[in-house]
Amino acid sequence: MPGRSPMSPESRAGLGAAVVLLAVISGVELADGPQPHYIGLLAAVPFLTALFVPWREVLIVGATATAIAIAFSVFANEPSMSNALNVCGIMAATGIAAVAGTLRARQAERLAELAKLASVAQTAVLRPLGPEVGTLAVAGRYISATAAADIGGDLYEVVDTPYGVRMIIGDVRGKGLDAVRLASIVLGSYRHVAYERADLRAIVADLDRAVARSVGDEDFVTAALVEERGGTLTIVNCGHPAPLLLRRGEVIPLEPPASAPPLGFTPVVRPRVERLEPGDRLLLYTDGLAEARRDGEFFPTAARAWRLLGHGTVGDGLASLESALSEWVEGRLDDDIALVLMEYAGARPATANVAVPSWELGADA
Repeated sequence: MPGRSPMSPESRAGLGAAVVLLAVISGVELADGPQPHYIGLLAAVPFLTALFVPWREVLIVGATATAIAIAFSVFANEPSMSNALNVCGIMAATGIAAVAGTLRARQAERLAELAKLASVAQTAVLRPLGPEVGTLAVAGRYISATAAADIGGDLYEVVDTPYGVRMIIGDVRGKGLDAVRLASIVLGSYRHVAYERADLRAIVADLDRAVARSVGDEDFVTAALVEERGGTLTIVNCGHPAPLLLRRGEVIPLEPPASAPPLGFTPVVRPRVERLEPGDRLLLYTDGLAEARRDGEFFPTAARAWRLLGHGTVGDGLASLESALSEWVEGRLDDDIALVLMEYAGARPATANVAVPSWELGADA
């Protein structure tokens, strides 16, 4: 029919199952003899059809079941009232099943629309990364613990600023729309101040104030902020899992010099500074990866990071990590996961107008 979308494989399979059930009941009835005993079972056929296809197909299948029941009743040796009641029951079941199929189809359309809106929100909050930002190759990936939704409270962003390439990864406490709202506030603030502040600690202070204005006393956001400029990597950490540096087959957790609380609790951070080598890769992740487990055993991220992430492009590495993680947890995650993987190819020539962070000038960190 013009304007109708093609039937999905699931719908075709369900319609096929209904036809098979129709044939089985008819075959049993034929084998039983001339007197119908099982035609009442045909009422189940339209209900089965309604689980998979729209009301039009339900009516067609129901009409076919009704016709078969009438045929068995007419050719019975002794037509009876029970046969007539069975035929009426099949007709009533067809009508009820058509209504149920219509309601199911409308609900499926609403769910599809919500999934589409979630996808749009995902794109608006978490913009696609890479494949290159400045001199870095970058890839990001969001793994949702909920099959029906692709977005939550985990966040990431990478921007090329006058102070170098800057990255943030964070995790909002809690779930649902409130977590999404807070994630969007943090990202919106970061996308502004990352271009304005020369010092990562000033960015942390700005983000902390934005979080404090937007949440209750027990809400917070863990975050790690990273800056790469001319081969120097600077990291500040606000209660977030330490990034992993992958270098020549080794995996090095870049723990902060001193612990600091999450955003929302007035963190005072101390930067960690590392000198990068060409070919180095850095993995930023949220605690959904650190806490992924199977039978009480946590996913061995550090032990397997180089084998999974050290090959191909950074996008290939994240795809391998996601595949291994899904296999480890058997497809069941307890928390969303945000991942960012970057590769340093080499320093670009220095320019005179690039601002220098205060801690690189010898100021007290």
